[in-house]
This record gives sequence, structure tokens and C-alpha cells, in this order.
Amino acid sequence: MTTLSDAIVEDTYAEGFRSIYAEVLITARDRTWLDHACNAATGHASSSIFCECEAGIDRYVGPGGDESFPTPDGRPGAIVQFHVPRFKKDREKLLEKVLLHRLSQNVLTCPTASCFNLIDSDPYFKLGRKIALFGDGHQFRDHRYGRKVWGLPIMGGEFIIDRRFGFSDGVMGGNLWFFAESLDASLAAAELGVAALAKVPGTIAPFPGGIAASGSKAGSAYSFLFASTNHPFCPTLRKKLGDQSQVPEGVNSIMEIIINGRDLATVSAGTQAIIDATRNSPGLKKISAGNYGGRLGKSFIYLRPELHT
Repeated sequence: MTTLSDAIVEDTYAEGFRSIYAEVLITARDRTWLDHACNAATGHASSSIFCECEAGIDRYVGPGGDESFPTPDGRPGAIVQFHVPRFKKDREKLLEKVLLHRLSQNVLTCPTASCFNLIDSDPYFKLGRKIALFGDGHQFRDHRYGRKVWGLPIMGGEFIIDRRFGFSDGVMGGNLWFFAESLDASLAAAELGVAALAKVPGTIAPFPGGIAASGSKAGSAYSFLFASTNHPFCPTLRKKLGDQSQVPEGVNSIMEIIINGRDLATVSAGTQAIIDATRNSPGLKKISAGNYGGRLGKSFIYLRPELHT
């Protein structure tokens, strides 16, 4: 594996698109049960192609995490984002459904977990009241930690959840591609990128481990699919496709990081943090991104920061 002093950063942009998103704080007794709650709540949420949302952990806060962000109950916590595309029909109803299903089935059920809202907005979802109905008439309103909450008696003790959950406009679809001489090299670069993104508040990387090995394109040869493998960028198809292939010689693997976040500036900051962390990764040939010429979204995230105005 060779070491490049500086991988080529292509003069291009990632084409993001607008979302609406909720930001939720999950706390638990310790990191073990916090991770169980977060992993369950963000499961099957990598891509809006066939998932009802895109979700992931922004960062850990409170004890053992970013302690400049205290949790209401003083326990370990994690900030989790849930995004749905703004172009979805009935997007607000969809986001409420996402939260209702995921928080009730995966956070309520997790030992020692509690759940708090991080976005104050109007309108908002009366999510706490709906989830509290699980209490079967024994649920109660309370004030805990200076907040208005619902309490539910459960077999493990009590479950505490905020009464209201807000939402805001966000950005989905930021992305970076890592062209490398081997699978190991592309994956190593992407892993460095995910670690760098974790230090940028307000961003998530929703795919498994933050990395997508199966970058997609819009459309398909099959009429019933609206997305499929991005075949011009599949290294194993280089000879078959001939001039149609867009994989440079010497590149044998391409990994992708998808970036969602609070707004365009935050996603752009995450993009630059990833580039800075990866451009000298061994065996990395080029850093690029995917776009559709503005047909998908109007949130352009330029790889070269001087192009941002």
C-alpha cells in the first residue's frame, strides 16, 4: 500500500436536499444501556430509499461524553437525529410516526432509559402524551429536572419522557467518496472520516458504521426500482463498461460517507473535517462526491471550501 502526500480533492460538490428532523436526547444508567437504546432506535434507518427515515447518533453528552452539554438527569446521554426528506408527502405526519414508533418500541422498552426533546418549536408533537398511554391509565404528569414530563409505571420502574417534541428544517444527502487502491485503503480512509465527523456537533452519518459501500444512483434498468447500484463507479465493472466506466485506473474500491445535519453550514463543516482527516490516508487516490446537477436538491456542499459564499 502506497502513501500519498495529498490525495486529489476533486473540484465538485455533494448535492444535498432539505429535510425536517427531530433531535432527541436519550439517557440511561450507563453507556452499555445507552448504546442499546440508541442502536435500537436508529435501526433500519440508513437510507430514505427504503427506510422510513435516516437516523444516527450526533454525539455522546454528559458523563463520559461531551460534558459541556449536561443531561437533565445527570446521566450518560446521546443526541440522536431523525431526518425525513422535505419533499415527502405529509412529511410532518411521517416524522411524528417515525418518532412514535421508534421511541415507544426501542427507548421505552430499554432498561433505565429516558427520553428528552432538544428542539423547541411551534408546531410540535404531543409525543409524550401518546407514548404515555402505554401506562394504561396509570401514567402521570410530573415536573422532573425542571421539565414538564410524563411518567409511566413499567415493570422495571418508571419511564420518563418529555411532553412535547419539536422539529426543524435540516439537510440530508451530503456525501464524500473515497477512491483507493484497495478495499482496505478505502475503508481505512472512510473510518478516519467517520471519526472526524463525530467531533462536529449537529451531524450524523446514518449508514452502518457511518459508511456506505453500495453508493446508489437515481433510477434503474428495472422499472419498479427508483434507485440502484451506481454502476459507472463499480470497480469490478471497469472492463465490462469500457469508456462508460468512471473508475480511474489503479482504483479498486470506493467507499462513501453520507452526512445529514442541522443546516447547510453544519454539513459543510462536517465535510471539511472529513477531508482534512483523510486526505493523507495511505492508498487513497481521490476524494470526490456525488451529485445530479441540481435535480435532486439545491443544498450544494462544495469540497473546496473557497467556493462557499
